[in-house]
Amino acid sequence: MKIKLLTKLLLLPVLLIMGSSAFAQITVSGTVSDSDGTVPGVNIIEKGTSNGAQSDFDGNYTLNDVANDATLVFSYIGYTTMEVAVNGQSNISVTLQTDIESLGEVIVIGYGTTTIKDATGAVASVTAKDFNQGVIISAEQLIQGKIAGVQVTQTSGEPGAGIDIRIRGANSIRSNNNPLFVVDGIPLSGANTSAEGGDIGFGTSSAKNPLNFLNPSDIESISVLKDASATAIYGSRGANGVVIITTKSGKGKRGGSWEFGSSLSIAEVPKNYDLLSAKAYLEQTERFGFSVDERDFKNSTDWQEFVFRTSTSTDNNLAYSNNYGDGNVRTTFGYSKAFGVVKNSSLERIAGRVNASHRFLDDKLRLGFQGSISRVNDESPPISGSAGFQGDLLGAAYSANPTWPTNPNFDGTGGLLSPATVLAYTENLTHTDRYLLNGSIEYDIIPELTARVNLGYDKAESSRSAVASLNARNFGQGVFGNGSGIINELNTQSKLMELTLNYETDFGNSNLDIIGGYSFQDFDTYGRNIYGWGFFTDDMNQMVRDLEETANSIESRIIGEYQQYGYAGNISEGIFINRLGLDNRDGMGNPQPTTDFLLPYLGLKTRSLFTDTFDTTDELESYFARVNYTIADKYLFTGTIRADSSSRFGSDNETGYFPSGAFAWKIHEEDFAGENLSTLKIRVGAGITGNQEGLGFGNFVTRRRYAGGDVISDGGDINIPGLDNVSFAEPSLKWEETLQYAIGLDFGFNNDRVHGSIDVYRKETSDLLFQTTSAQPAP
Repeated sequence: MKIKLLTKLLLLPVLLIMGSSAFAQITVSGTVSDSDGTVPGVNIIEKGTSNGAQSDFDGNYTLNDVANDATLVFSYIGYTTMEVAVNGQSNISVTLQTDIESLGEVIVIGYGTTTIKDATGAVASVTAKDFNQGVIISAEQLIQGKIAGVQVTQTSGEPGAGIDIRIRGANSIRSNNNPLFVVDGIPLSGANTSAEGGDIGFGTSSAKNPLNFLNPSDIESISVLKDASATAIYGSRGANGVVIITTKSGKGKRGGSWEFGSSLSIAEVPKNYDLLSAKAYLEQTERFGFSVDERDFKNSTDWQEFVFRTSTSTDNNLAYSNNYGDGNVRTTFGYSKAFGVVKNSSLERIAGRVNASHRFLDDKLRLGFQGSISRVNDESPPISGSAGFQGDLLGAAYSANPTWPTNPNFDGTGGLLSPATVLAYTENLTHTDRYLLNGSIEYDIIPELTARVNLGYDKAESSRSAVASLNARNFGQGVFGNGSGIINELNTQSKLMELTLNYETDFGNSNLDIIGGYSFQDFDTYGRNIYGWGFFTDDMNQMVRDLEETANSIESRIIGEYQQYGYAGNISEGIFINRLGLDNRDGMGNPQPTTDFLLPYLGLKTRSLFTDTFDTTDELESYFARVNYTIADKYLFTGTIRADSSSRFGSDNETGYFPSGAFAWKIHEEDFAGENLSTLKIRVGAGITGNQEGLGFGNFVTRRRYAGGDVISDGGDINIPGLDNVSFAEPSLKWEETLQYAIGLDFGFNNDRVHGSIDVYRKETSDLLFQTTSAQPAP
């Protein structure tokens, strides 16, 4: 008995030492790297606990209170998760391996990021490595044909022409059906930012591509949100889907690096129409009993060959990136010039960009900046669907007499246009400067709670000039002839302020991610249209200068606000000023006598001129929230809500509410799923989104009463009071509303080497906006 007791006493210190070793807690530190250098932002978790840390911008981390026999889990989006046994080590450094499958799944969504496998809605993303290659002029061409349910078409074949993007079809009859574009966190206005409109004989100018200002080489990824559960976070602007464009940053290998790329491409019309030759044309002329002598001008001209050409395009880009200790920066400069296959068509873009970010206070405070500036010069040939019976350039090429000469001074017969005349004596140029700036501040209040302030500024200045000189025969040039011209000016400006709070935490086998925010964005639009006829020069550049100088000279003599004015004639005493649509009243609203006014002004450079201006501001104030809840990485729940208050809405509908909900089940994470089944997920969602692009300036807003010839003389100047509004916006005006239900299935086999998605959805749009004519109500 004494021997046994002595043995136990001798073993007690050993057991105490072993026990204290087993339950001891240590501090572990180290560095996380990949093949290119250190990796910031990596999550390091003590497996089975909530004890964790994150690597700083140099890839360093420190994790306290770690058990000697613990296992550390290193995880980061785009890398394979790594587990390392501690075994009492106080320094553990690891090198992460890129997870190709996971990297391709990262997607930017509204006010955050996720992965395809964790998304509960119908979303898709294409990154730079998978973009379309070849002749790429604008951003949307990078993903054309890449995403199911997304149709991308150009309104014409000319460089920079307008685009139609349809995500799961069209929702509206009258309003804009294009999606909301978000560039580096700034939602772009759905209105045009390039000057357009007006007809000088070959139809009105068509809209330009709203993404022309972006250099495709600057783009890192394009995400597309398709269904309501994904787009409801954008409320009254999400009905047509959302396209989120993210530009490249300086992240990557540490240190500075330069990149240069240049490309040259050639394009041509694949096939022309089989039109009559000169000989065949004359034979048919004689066959149908017309005079051959009157129609034979002794030439053989292939007008399609004359109008079309083999075009060239060049694209040059220079970039500098630097990933330094606490931040990164990327600057780029790009120049591209694309000539269209139709003569007198081209697009020139000069673009510069700076993206930068920096971290402070042990990475708790993060500052970001994205800024771009661009100049786009667009030359458009006279091609339009509203050109009248004479046709546009292509119509002239298809109908012109093949015996006509290519001399531009030849006077076509029968009122038809000669393609040579159209190309030589018409000009249609648009210049657009665009500035897009975005600054952000993020601060980690606690590890689970992050506050963010996002400020954005978007400005576009655009001017379009279209002229037909006095040599452009058979063009409608007004009663005075001698050429016609139009100047369209458009200035738009948008300011954005967003405040968000994001709370994310893990507890047990669940994850909760909540984001709430406030947004305010205003949109200012100012424009002027100048129309002139009867010029005294045939120099088209001089015609544009004369038209603008004459309008500016008259406007400098006008006292008070105005919206329209015009004149006609060339009287020695002066010019007759006709203030269109003016109702002159005194301060009590009583009608006052009006007089016509002769403005003593000599040296006019057009015999007739008319101009009008417009100026408007829209405001959008919003509150939004989203909750993501995940259980066991298998069951995912998402709920969103957004409240939009817009100045475009009627007084009876000042605020709209747009909720959505979604659920997803990762069947492949269940124990009964087969090993070859890498992805099998069911998604179910429903939500309400809106479309407010049919509202705004010029759409259902005000109705005005016009009275002509109301101009008052005041000391030799012109005093012009304002218009009378006889009715305002219909108080029940509201956004178009789309209710959408969707169910989807994502599947993949053998590490998603074979993968795909199947979606079934139903969309119902209500409160469609139409323009109707009704009787004027009694006063």
